[in-house]
Amino acid sequence: MRPVCNIAVELIKSRRAHSSVAAVRLRGEMCKELKTKVLRLLPQSCSGPSVHQEGFTDGAEVLSCTVKALKEGHVVAVPTDTIYGLACLTQNSEAVKKIYDIKGRNGNKPLAICVGEIQDIYKFCKVKVKEALLADLLPGPVTLVFERSEVLNTDLNPFTSLVGVRIPDHGFMRRLCQMCAEPLALTSANISSHTSTVEVHEFQELWPKLAVVVDDGPIGDHSRLGSTVVDLSVLGKYRIIRPGCALSSTVDVLEHKYRLSEDSGKNDLV
Repeated sequence: MRPVCNIAVELIKSRRAHSSVAAVRLRGEMCKELKTKVLRLLPQSCSGPSVHQEGFTDGAEVLSCTVKALKEGHVVAVPTDTIYGLACLTQNSEAVKKIYDIKGRNGNKPLAICVGEIQDIYKFCKVKVKEALLADLLPGPVTLVFERSEVLNTDLNPFTSLVGVRIPDHGFMRRLCQMCAEPLALTSANISSHTSTVEVHEFQELWPKLAVVVDDGPIGDHSRLGSTVVDLSVLGKYRIIRPGCALSSTVDVLEHKYRLSEDSGKNDLV
């Protein structure tokens, strides 16, 4: 028979080993819970460089972290000039699928693309309007719909020959597109058919499925209308697909400055 003291020592070792395994398992679970990085953008100062504030992250660091996540094929949440959005790299088919899965979005509903500069539009769209018209509306709360070019990922909106393109009037988003060197697929940060979000806590149930959440505080005028979506794929015509938050100013530019007429025909993005 083994001495009692030996049995006690073995029992203690067994308990320690069990505790160690449990601790590793707990750390693994905690890592899963903490996988999403919520980064608060440092407010920009009108009088000079931003001053560090507790709880906020420098813009360059947020950009670097977000670009890394996108390049790795993840979906991120980002601020725009209208509402919060979900974004991924347009040319990454698996990432595009993730956006639909995260939102529970109907596969026949299109995603817009987001670029950093007006010149980028010509690479991914067949533009039939003057560049001056683009410059009058972008950057801004407007999505312009054109015929897509052959360069664009065929797995993005494969059911239509058109694509909507945005350049948000938001410095972080424009810089993000520039650093990625390709367009972002962009849609609202909410479960499909739910209300659009203007603060990050409003889509908190989606956080565990996102690699990065960029918090820029409350957005815009809280109208939640999103961008005005206008189809410019027909020469000399325009068609409003979604009124959005900039309808009157957009129509004024299209009709009065560029003499485009409204097209009442059906659009395959509706």
